[in-house]
Amino acid sequence: MTKLSSSKSNLHLRYPRVARVNQLLREVVAEEIERLSDSDQRLSLLTVTDVATDPDLRHSTILFSSLDEPASEALEENRAKIQKAIASQVRMKRTPQLKFSLDEAIVSGQKIEAIIQKIHEQ
Repeated sequence: MTKLSSSKSNLHLRYPRVARVNQLLREVVAEEIERLSDSDQRLSLLTVTDVATDPDLRHSTILFSSLDEPASEALEENRAKIQKAIASQVRMKRTPQLKFSLDEAIVSGQKIEAIIQKIHEQ
């Protein structure tokens, strides 16, 4: 019996609760954005790249990349619908308050890629 309990604790060390919540929220938010993109074209070229949830599970930052500039506005306008989807699909004590942020790693990568492209053109 002690082996079972120790393997359970090892599982939690390797894959903590916040990481599981982040992955689940990423999936639910991405699916909801895909549904919403049918009625709001600003969301059609948007990708959810990561989710960062606070350890107390009260706040989550959704990182995204988009080719369309007004995607941030569209996310803010649809925040309530996305949070409602999370509340109905995910069984949690509280639904985290969502904050949307452009993924700076993607932006930096695009800048570096543009610089490399210019170097190759010369």
